Amino acid sequence: MVFSSLIFLYFFLPVSLLIYFISPKCIKNFILLVTGLFFYAWGEPIYVYVMILSSAIDYVAGLVMHYNDNRKNVRTICLIVSVIMNVSLLGVFKYSSFFIENINAVFGTSITDPKLPLPIGISFFTFQSMSYTIDLYRRKIKVQKNPVNFMAFVSMFPQIVAGPIVTYGEVAERLDDRKTTIDDVADGIAIFVKGLGKKVLLANNIGLLWNQVKAMDYTQISVFTAWIGIVAFAFQIYYDFSGYSDMAVGLGKMLGFEFPKNFDYPYTSRSISEFWRRWHITLGSWFREYVYIPLGGNRKGISRTIINLAITWALTGFWHGASWNFMLWGIYFGILIILERFVYGKYLAKIPKLLGVLYTFVLVLFGWVLFETATLSDALTYFKAMFGATGTLYDVKATYFIVTFGVVLVLCIIGSTQLVKKGAEYVAKFSIKLSLSVRPLIQLAIMLLSTAYLVNETYNPFLYFRF
Repeated sequence: MVFSSLIFLYFFLPVSLLIYFISPKCIKNFILLVTGLFFYAWGEPIYVYVMILSSAIDYVAGLVMHYNDNRKNVRTICLIVSVIMNVSLLGVFKYSSFFIENINAVFGTSITDPKLPLPIGISFFTFQSMSYTIDLYRRKIKVQKNPVNFMAFVSMFPQIVAGPIVTYGEVAERLDDRKTTIDDVADGIAIFVKGLGKKVLLANNIGLLWNQVKAMDYTQISVFTAWIGIVAFAFQIYYDFSGYSDMAVGLGKMLGFEFPKNFDYPYTSRSISEFWRRWHITLGSWFREYVYIPLGGNRKGISRTIINLAITWALTGFWHGASWNFMLWGIYFGILIILERFVYGKYLAKIPKLLGVLYTFVLVLFGWVLFETATLSDALTYFKAMFGATGTLYDVKATYFIVTFGVVLVLCIIGSTQLVKKGAEYVAKFSIKLSLSVRPLIQLAIMLLSTAYLVNETYNPFLYFRF
């Protein structure tokens, strides 16, 4: 993993960008397509064909819709084929083991589980490709007749495996015509380096704490260890995913695209509803646009709104993984959002901001327990440890974690707020020259530190690649 990361940073990425920049405009999308397929095939040499199949069916479905614009039945059939195909791909590769296991458990059957490997990022590229046919059916976008351009959109290497989820309408104009200025490249590099630092320096380091806690016997850990462990995971997944998203947005900017923001300081939210407007923004937008609103949204009364929210959040949980933990995780947040909307949201808005942030963070931590533990039994055992079932409030191991990871934990807390951003704005306001001279030095330092870490460490997971 470390070797691959270094090859990507210092060979694949620079060479790809160089070829892209020196290529004539007429073949830039072809370069994007080849680069995306190569990048994906690097990690998935076989299942790259799954992505190609998904894209090809949606491309053809789009053409048939276009040439049968006045034939509603044909257009509807094309949409159904596209949706069923994409959902079936997810069902076969991501959920078949889950369904077989539960069918065998309920009915006493012995269906053989094929245990198919999960293609990297299948949940992202199927959603991205499927959004094209849905929006085309709604006549919100124009058809893309050029297969290279369409495949370049689906396989775009910066965000193909872990988002942000980009709909066709968000990049349609720039697929056909885009320009990249020196300022775009400079801004893109800055965003990319920030994301790299988040991932390598913060997520990886705080993740080492969680890995140690996760490997322990939950029936024996102290209350403090349980809490600091799940706090560590909360920061690991935030910096891991937001770091990758920043890297994708930065690379997109270098290539002439404006990918949507995926995170907006979610741990400073004052409610769960606000948290989900700030966390994995593109996924929330996708489910709102293609599930919640088509179900009726909030337009058909309170009862129907509650049902629509429940369905949307159950599917959101199931999108993340084939287990009851993920399903319950989605339902858990759906219930909280329903309660905030219809029961105590107006009271929550009146409490001091710090209490609102604390309320949100603690409830999110409970959610992360469901998200990260393997089974419901493990989650329940971990919850018990958090509330003192082991009978130990604090132990030597907790002291070790504080001494060893205290600094990185403080950095994670500071980085999850707007303190750094406001500090940079203050420096720029105080002295533009100082800001312009210090910024590249900070970026260089982050790049060097990240490189040193990648060379010397073997722990470098990307958590959202498994989705």
